[in-house]
Amino acid sequence: MSDLTPNLLLPYIVPDQAQKHVTHNESLQHLDALCQLVLIDQLTAPPASPAEGACYAIAANATAAWTGLSGKVAQFIDGDWVYLQPRAGWLAWMVAQSALHWFDGTAWQQAPGAANSSFQTVGINATADTTNRLALASPASLFNHVGAGHQLKVNRAADAATGSVLFQTGFSGRAEFGMLGDSNFSLKVSPNGTTWKTALAIDSAGVPRFSGKPVCRTSLNAAALSPAAASFTGFQLLAINQGGFALGAAVSPGTGSRLVVPASGFYQISVNGVALSSAGHTMTLLQNGTTALGTLRGTASTINASLGFTTFATLAAGDTLHFQHAGTAQIDFGPGKTELMLALL
Repeated sequence: MSDLTPNLLLPYIVPDQAQKHVTHNESLQHLDALCQLVLIDQLTAPPASPAEGACYAIAANATAAWTGLSGKVAQFIDGDWVYLQPRAGWLAWMVAQSALHWFDGTAWQQAPGAANSSFQTVGINATADTTNRLALASPASLFNHVGAGHQLKVNRAADAATGSVLFQTGFSGRAEFGMLGDSNFSLKVSPNGTTWKTALAIDSAGVPRFSGKPVCRTSLNAAALSPAAASFTGFQLLAINQGGFALGAAVSPGTGSRLVVPASGFYQISVNGVALSSAGHTMTLLQNGTTALGTLRGTASTINASLGFTTFATLAAGDTLHFQHAGTAQIDFGPGKTELMLALL
C-alpha cells in the first residue's frame, strides 16, 4: 500500500507512527493549498516577498530555487517553499490574468471560456458548424457601444471575394447587400434564392447606378410616314431598355407594336415629335388603348416642326403604350426624331 493518497498525494498516517500530528498537519497544508486552488501567478523563479500560504505555478525553464521544478505548484509555508505536483485536468484561478487555467500534465493553460480565449465554433441557442462558426437563434441581437461609437466589420480576402449581409426566408436568399465580388457596394434581390437582380451599385468613386430601374427610349424604325387618321403607331426599336420593357402585340390598324411596362410605379414620360409637313394633326399617347396621357398638336405647315410634351403618370406592370393619330401629317420617326422616353421615379 502506498504511503500517499492517489489523487492529492496526501501522506497517510501509518501504524505505530511517532509524531502523527506532523503527518496530519502536512496533509492539512496540502489540502489548504490544493482545494479551491488559487495561483498568484506563473513564474520561473520565486518572488521576492511571497505572502504566507501563497501558491505559484512554476513555469518552464525555472531558475534559482525552482530549477528543475517546472510544472509543480509552489506554496510558501512557514518561511519556506513546499512543492506540490498537480495532475492533468486540475483547475486553478490565475490571479495575475484573472482567468481560469487547467493543467495539461506539463503546464498550466488558460481554460476555454476565460478572458481573451478563442473558440472554433460558438452556438447560442443554435448549432454552429464549420461554415457558420457563430450561430445565434434569437428574436433580436444587440451590438452596443463601449465609449462613443460602434462598428460592425466585414473583412474579405480580396476584391473578387464576397463581404455581405444576406437576408433569407426559410434559409433561401431574398436580399443581399455589401461588396459582392467586386469593388462596388451593391444591393441585390431575388424572388426565389436562385435568380438575382442588382437594384443598386455604388462604385468606388461614389457614383450610384440603378441597373434594375425601368428606363426606356423607344421609337419606330427610322422612316418618314404619313399615318392615316384614326390609325395607330407603336414601336420597333428599344434604343435604351433597362428594367425589362418589352414589345407586345402589334397595333391595328397601323405600324409597330405596343410597349409593355415592366413594373408598377410613378413614371416621368417625355414624347418628342418631328412633323415634316402637316395639314393640322394630333398624336396622342394612350395607356392601354383608352387613357390619354398627353397629346402633340401640330398646325398646318409645310416646313419641319418639332413638338413635345413631358408628363407624369402612374403605370402598372403589364400596361401598354402606343400612339393614336388624327388629322394628316408626314411624321419623321426614329431615334432622336419622333420617339417616347420614360423612366420610373
